[in-house]
Amino acid sequence: MLSSMLSHPQLILRIAVGAALGGIIGYERDRHGRPVGLRTHLIVALTAATFMVISSQFVYLQHYAKEDLVEVDASRIAASVVSAVGFIAGGAILRTGPTVQGLTTAAGLWLVTAIGMSSGAGMFIESVVVTTFGLGALTVLRRFEDKEDNVVRRRVSVTLRRGAGSIEHLATELSAVCLEVVDLEYENQLGEESLIVATFDVRIAGSVGVSRVIQTLESMPGIERVRVQAAS
Repeated sequence: MLSSMLSHPQLILRIAVGAALGGIIGYERDRHGRPVGLRTHLIVALTAATFMVISSQFVYLQHYAKEDLVEVDASRIAASVVSAVGFIAGGAILRTGPTVQGLTTAAGLWLVTAIGMSSGAGMFIESVVVTTFGLGALTVLRRFEDKEDNVVRRRVSVTLRRGAGSIEHLATELSAVCLEVVDLEYENQLGEESLIVATFDVRIAGSVGVSRVIQTLESMPGIERVRVQAAS
């Protein structure tokens, strides 16, 4: 245990460095359009650094005397931060059809938690080095992965009159403008005019755009309604 408490400017410096380094990781996530970006990463690192400072320094502010029979475990607060960040990271993971997205972002939140705690402990050199390694993993190593930043996923629901067109023809037209078409469900609506509702999950290249897909569907005969929404 330290012989004396650090000054308040020193403690604030530790927190500020942790927040700044976490913000660097968050800025990289923002540049790639991730849902968890600069502000979230900065706040997570800021909070982790603050908890680490509390964990290491709070005992000095309790004014315990040497003869007080008090036993303090300064690591318990810091240890709880590692477990608690899992709830935040879990919220960044999304499932889109057969794929899972957000794992790297969740790992990034875990990373900035470590950076914040390291800064809160006064390990500035280690914090900077870990930040550098993290940026390298997120940027340089990204080139070796098959990422699809220019591809969007959408759920397309099309309502068409029975007899005016077939599901197979509809899927063919979608395949002509989309990178991938996965049929999900069909629904028959029986009434005065029999209608079919077909729902697909599609992957659309950025060069094509969602508007091109909508125009293609609207140009087909028998189409009554087209609905495009974010894939779940």
